[in-house]
Amino acid sequence: MEGGAGRGLECQKTMDGRANDGNGPEKEIPSCCLKARASIPELDAKCHSTVVSGWFSDAPSSTDKPCKQVYFNNPMWPGEAHSLKVEKILFQDKSDYQEVLVFESLAYGKVLVLDGIVQLTEKDECAYQEMITHLPLCSIPSPKTVLVVGGGDGAVLREICRHGSVEHIDICEIDKMVIDVSKKFFPELAIGFDDPRVNLHVGDAVEFLKNVPRGKYDAIIVDSSDPVGPAQELVEKPFFETIARALRTGGVLCNMAESMWLHTHLIEDMISICRETFKGSVHYAWTSVPTYPSGVIGFLLCSTEGPPVDFINPVNPIEKVEGAGKQCRELRFYNTEMHSAAFALPTFLRREVRSLRH
Repeated sequence: MEGGAGRGLECQKTMDGRANDGNGPEKEIPSCCLKARASIPELDAKCHSTVVSGWFSDAPSSTDKPCKQVYFNNPMWPGEAHSLKVEKILFQDKSDYQEVLVFESLAYGKVLVLDGIVQLTEKDECAYQEMITHLPLCSIPSPKTVLVVGGGDGAVLREICRHGSVEHIDICEIDKMVIDVSKKFFPELAIGFDDPRVNLHVGDAVEFLKNVPRGKYDAIIVDSSDPVGPAQELVEKPFFETIARALRTGGVLCNMAESMWLHTHLIEDMISICRETFKGSVHYAWTSVPTYPSGVIGFLLCSTEGPPVDFINPVNPIEKVEGAGKQCRELRFYNTEMHSAAFALPTFLRREVRSLRH
């Protein structure tokens, strides 16, 4: 994942954590949406050998050397932390936009971390990268032009390249350091940049999309990180409107859409906005990624007005795409059964997200 945003798309916030949308009494704003908290010093994770921001970690190892661990304590999931044992730190630096860390973990191979949040690990990246790519591309016949927003590690590109029908791929990533680091430490992901169909644009995606000709793309994949901080605009209506404008008639969007266990309020906002913006289908899907908060991540699938898109039953099944299963490497997670299963939603999610009842 690479991006970010909070609640309050239609609400006015107050510093005490309450909001009023003009339709009744004040409502409590979930703590994960108080973006101002992200800058409060006491919320920053501080590494100690045994305790980090109030969380207890394993005691020093039998070698009497402190266990190296990386801790995640973020206002997007308050009251939770995730730790991974670090075998070796491979890279650590600050780009113009964020802190970039790569380390070798004990259980998940190499790990990419941006601003203290796990973006991917070698072990489970397949579940995210394959699903965010093939859910949209297998739902339309013969996609030819694709845009990736974010995705600087290159893995979404790797997956798009399985589709022989694709003729042109644009990727707009704001942080060149992420690209360079991925090419050095994650060559099996960054191999996507080597495909001659790929055109790299380093810069702001919002500005890039403003200059895209109307109806240029068959599919747009937004591989954004969690909505905290400057990437807030990537989940607000103007951004989705620019995406809809850039898609052809019957074109599709797949947008990272948070965890159903933690962010039903954000999912509600995003779906409501997309139902207003896109005149075709709007669906929510999800997959399991062990190293993401709560272990799951969601995707918002939208289509523009035009030929109806049946996201649940792919018309372009991956099994029939010649050579797709072995392009760069064999598929590890995605298949047609997983595609359809991703749209099966638990009862609590349908109950809490009103727009999913339609």
